[in-house]
Amino acid sequence: MQYATPPEQLDDIPDVRYRAVFISDIHLGTRTSQAHALLEFLRTVEADTFYLVGDIVDFWKVRRGPHWPQAHNDVLQKLLRKVRKGARIIFIPGNHDEGLRDFCGMHFGGIEIHQSCVHLTATGRRYIVMHGDEFDIVVRNAKWLAFLGDRGYETALWLNNPLNWIRRHLGLGYWSFSAYLKNRVKKAVAFIGAYEEAVAGEARRHGADGIICGHIHFAADRNIGDVHYLNCGD
Repeated sequence: MQYATPPEQLDDIPDVRYRAVFISDIHLGTRTSQAHALLEFLRTVEADTFYLVGDIVDFWKVRRGPHWPQAHNDVLQKLLRKVRKGARIIFIPGNHDEGLRDFCGMHFGGIEIHQSCVHLTATGRRYIVMHGDEFDIVVRNAKWLAFLGDRGYETALWLNNPLNWIRRHLGLGYWSFSAYLKNRVKKAVAFIGAYEEAVAGEARRHGADGIICGHIHFAADRNIGDVHYLNCGD
């Protein structure tokens, strides 16, 4: 039996406050979700605006049979508590929670749902915020292939735990098997580079200074020509 986390444990005093925090690709509902790490992060920060940049809940996995421990509930509860305390939350659905795109333009419990939006920095720079699957040819044009790829990637994430247990006992540091596969496979077909260029092009077309996205689980902070490209990773 699972018991709800006591409210006082969800309401820690934050260490730092930001104007905006961007989170993507948490995939609640899967065994590989880093919900505990996210919860610890949310306990230590506050922000005027939290941007949830897609794939927060993995409805692909939920349909097959969800893994939903208390920590996954706690993440959602913590986000709702931040709304009640005055934070603005903007949710931009991704391809794994794309069913919520039908509700773009609506508000639920203080959470705004948008297809994309523009974030204005303190210095006046404009950043487009979007999940980014619009620029993934596999997802847009062959969803069945993306689904199969998702199962394979989920397996790679699952293998991270036993591999790193062995590495710890050998005195070795953390090593990401999934990141290794992404580097070897996706770079071999120039996927990441092409994706980043396409996303940067979207910012350029809208006259934005930069773009903030997720989707490919590959964190980045770099300039692509005149565009500042930021990816939340996972």
